[in-house]
Amino acid sequence: MISLLSVLLIASTAAGRDITFPSVAGYQSPMMALGHESIDITGAKFAGLTTFANLPYVHCLNKDGSEKYDIAILGAPFDTGVTGRPGARFGPGGIRAGSRRISPEAGWNIYSGKNLFKEWATIIDCGDAPLTVLDNTVALKQLDTAHGIISNRASNSTEYTVPRIVTLGGDHTTTLSALRSTFKHWGPVSVIHFDSHIDTWDPEVLGGGISHYAGVNHGTFLHIAHEEGLVRNTSIHAGIRAPVMNKKHDVKHDRQCGFEMVTARDLDRLTPQGVIEKLKRRVAGTKVYISIDIDVLDPAFAPATGTAEVGGWSTRELLTVLDGLTGLEVIGGDVVEVAPIYDNAGEPTTLAAAEVVMSLLQLMVDQPVKAE
Repeated sequence: MISLLSVLLIASTAAGRDITFPSVAGYQSPMMALGHESIDITGAKFAGLTTFANLPYVHCLNKDGSEKYDIAILGAPFDTGVTGRPGARFGPGGIRAGSRRISPEAGWNIYSGKNLFKEWATIIDCGDAPLTVLDNTVALKQLDTAHGIISNRASNSTEYTVPRIVTLGGDHTTTLSALRSTFKHWGPVSVIHFDSHIDTWDPEVLGGGISHYAGVNHGTFLHIAHEEGLVRNTSIHAGIRAPVMNKKHDVKHDRQCGFEMVTARDLDRLTPQGVIEKLKRRVAGTKVYISIDIDVLDPAFAPATGTAEVGGWSTRELLTVLDGLTGLEVIGGDVVEVAPIYDNAGEPTTLAAAEVVMSLLQLMVDQPVKAE
């Protein structure tokens, strides 16, 4: 039989206990100033919808299209063009998660003293393009369409009228859609391609021996871009170190696609400043697209990628080179091959990728570009 004391104890527990917190001495939040007796939670960084750097989300693909912007973040969740480890379809979400500590209000760069979010450009996050995982051809057409819609919107600036896009990949095949989009607005561009692989393989060599469909992949997209006339013969790779399949043909073919090469170990000989100068000389006087495969970094700094290659650059070295490219007319860019499933608990890859995106955005803000 339950005693009377037990019944009273159960009843008092069920009723709960009122907890009164003392006031915070000397502190008045903006909400309190408005008459609300609560702590201000309107600036929380780690709650709500996760956008890149806590930027405003805009549904850029809707029919209304009333929102204006100068630079758009677009996710490309696609990884069925890889020849190694899949998982980069989750890259856009991973990069956004890696950027959660960044915000427009607290985005001051310790090196430059700038806050790119507080300058002339309106920057927003468009979310991800809706891409099927069942058919590569359809998925790339969907991505082509998304790029076309976003880049054809009215910009917020009356002087620089074409919005520019930074794509979060996704495997490197997605860069092909971005280059098709930039071609429509600026014509052929010089590509600065940060990667451990050349990615100019002939589709007949890599994938196309199986089917025409298979020849469009993350190792052939630059060949296809050259074939379509999207890139200039003033393009350049940086950070290359992976082996090629044919010691004579692959490098010769790479030059035919318009590329020079800076290898990973060239950084030791030239220094980061020497690499910066070589990249700038190569693309001087042209519109530039910057594509960054996260595997340009050594796996010690970025293990979460599809085809990791040892002997790469450190995160600091890559950021130093990127920031040194200021002044170039960068009309688009991407960070690709981020596959968060292979990251470790410290999330070094997604954190690095988020910082790389910040460098791309700063280059774009530093140098506005007028439409042709």
